[in-house]
Amino acid sequence: MIASLTQDLAPVRAFSARDGAALLSVAGVLTVVGVLLVEGLWHGVVDGGASAFFWFTNGLLGLLGLASAGAVIAMASPRVGSRSDAPLWLGAMLAILPIVAVLSLVRQQHGVEVITNDMYGIHCLSASLFATTLMFASLTVWLRRGAPVSVNAAGWLTGLASGALGTLAYGISCSMDSVSHLGVWHVAPVVIASLAGRLIVPPLIRW
Repeated sequence: MIASLTQDLAPVRAFSARDGAALLSVAGVLTVVGVLLVEGLWHGVVDGGASAFFWFTNGLLGLLGLASAGAVIAMASPRVGSRSDAPLWLGAMLAILPIVAVLSLVRQQHGVEVITNDMYGIHCLSASLFATTLMFASLTVWLRRGAPVSVNAAGWLTGLASGALGTLAYGISCSMDSVSHLGVWHVAPVVIASLAGRLIVPPLIRW
């Protein structure tokens, strides 16, 4: 009986988190290359012209994206007692940026119009969301290969990771480095991608 049960078995490739990281890395590299080909690299990134707030915002996006992506990759392998609070805290830190942006303008005459009339705002929003697609897809494919237990949390984190990393990838081409622009138009894509992840990912990865 044992022989009949095992005769059709075949070795399979081990499920390793390194494969998930490699898949995401390929998607990230392709995204950056695409941004450079289409939008180009902002010279302020290499000649020191970028403001401190530019580096702070993009650094925070990078940390949030990597922490969330690491959590997503780990969630594909179900386990008990595994928990990561880093994306939560980093997300809370990112949420401070639009508050700072609004407070910096609230006492200025026509301060709100600075945000609403930002001619580059909608382009940054749409381009950043487009830049999330490959990484969003790669993390979703990775989750489908595994067996995530908390599918709703996996959806949130997938959107959070791809939104942050996609916005970071596009950010190297954006020459607008003011507090109001970065705090609103480079944070909004992360929020939208997170909501999209919560709606789209769970039905695709349930098992």
